[in-house]
This record gives sequence, C-alpha cells and structure tokens, in this order.
Amino acid sequence: MSKNGVQVQDAPPEEVQQLADKVLQQIAVIYAQHGIQPNAVQQQMLVSHVRAMASRSLTGEPLPEVEADLFEDISPETMQLSQQVVDLFGNLPREEAWLLSVHIEVARTH
Repeated sequence: MSKNGVQVQDAPPEEVQQLADKVLQQIAVIYAQHGIQPNAVQQQMLVSHVRAMASRSLTGEPLPEVEADLFEDISPETMQLSQQVVDLFGNLPREEAWLLSVHIEVARTH
C-alpha cells in the first residue's frame, strides 16, 4: 500500500500496542528519573501519541510536514528527552521528537 508516494505496510493492532507498551514503560522510567509527574489527562494524551508513533514505526507511514520553528520555545532538556524516547523506536524521524516534546514540556511545567 502507498500513502503520499511512500510504501506503507500493515501492522496488526496487537503489535502496535506491544511496541507502544514497551516504549511507555521506558518513558515511565525517564519521567521518574527527571521527576516528571503527568496528570491523568497528560498521561492519556501521551499514551495516544506513543501509540500513533508505534504505528508509524511499524507501518512506515510518514508524518505530514512539520515546521521546526513551531517548537523553538521547547526547552533543550525537554527536546533531549523527546529525542531519547524517539530513539527507542529506532526508525522514526526527528520531527517525531518535536511533536513529542510538547507532551513532555507540558508535563514538566504544569
């Protein structure tokens, strides 16, 4: 299957969930190490985003174009944590870290 000219594969929902759960466990460790305590809504949004990341990782579905300057107010520490999480997938572009950084920044500051 092709999406926007990129070859996309199917991924069974249970595979997506398994990968998302694995990454969410690592995020919990990272959050604990940095004293980040998301509230229930922030956690729910993070889970949804990580599930979508897991799906893109397994299927190869690309993100729409993302503008880097939208994320210039994100702290360098948060961006580093985001990249650390994205690196767990092993095959996602840096734009994923930009998007994920919003979740981490909000959890760190609110």
